Amino acid sequence: MAFDRKTMSRADADVAHYDVGLRQYMLGVYNHMVSALVVSGVVAYATALLAVQDGQFTAFGQAIYMSPLKWVVMLAPIGMVFLLSARIGKMSIGSAHVAFYVFSALMGLFLSVVLIQFTSESITRVFFITAAAFGGLSLYGYTTKKDLSGWGSFLFMGMIGIFIASIVNIFMASSALQFAISVIGVLVFSGLTAYDTQRIKQMYNELDGSDVAGKKAIMGALMLYLDFINLFIMLLQLFGNRE
Repeated sequence: MAFDRKTMSRADADVAHYDVGLRQYMLGVYNHMVSALVVSGVVAYATALLAVQDGQFTAFGQAIYMSPLKWVVMLAPIGMVFLLSARIGKMSIGSAHVAFYVFSALMGLFLSVVLIQFTSESITRVFFITAAAFGGLSLYGYTTKKDLSGWGSFLFMGMIGIFIASIVNIFMASSALQFAISVIGVLVFSGLTAYDTQRIKQMYNELDGSDVAGKKAIMGALMLYLDFINLFIMLLQLFGNRE
C-alpha cells in the first residue's frame, strides 16, 4: 500500500505540473491574441481618422482605398498568414513575434474599412457581442471532453465556400447572398473557435523548449485571432448600422 500511495502521489504531482504548464501556455496564447487585437484596433482607428475627414476622403484615404495600393492593403495580411504558417519553424522566437505583430498592424489597415462603413455605436456593440460569444465558445473548446476533430473537414469546406461566395458577391453585389454568407460565416467561425481552441490545447507538450512553446503560442494566437476577427465581421454585417 505504501508503494501504491507513493506512486499515486507522484502521478498526482505530474498531473498538477502538466496542468500548470498548460495553463501558462494557453495564457500566453490568449495574451498574444488580445495584444494583436489591440494593435489592430489602434491602427484601424488611426487610419480611419487620417483617411476620412468631414465626410470626405483625404489624399491619404484616396491612396489606400481608391488607388492600386488598396490591393496591398487587402492582400498583405493574407501574405503574412502564409509566411508565418510556412516559415515560423525556421524563425527565431523574436522574428516570429515581430512578424505576428506586423501582421496585426496590416490587419488594422484592412479593418479601417470597417470603421468608415459602420457607426461607432454598432461597432462597439457588435465587438462586445463577439467577445462574449468567442469567450464562451473558446471555453467550451478548452473544457469539453468531446473530440472535436471530426468538425475539421466540415468547417474547412464551409470556410472555402464562404471565400468563394464572397468573391462571387463582389461582382453580383447581392444583399441576399451577403446575408447568407454572414449567417453561414457566423456558424462556421463559431465552430472554428471551439475546434481551434481544442487543437491549440492539444498542441501543448510539456517537454517543449521555450522557443518551441513560444512559437506554438504565436501560431495558436494567430488561429484564434482570425476566428475572432472573422466572427466579428460576420456579426457586423448582420447587426451593424452603416454610416
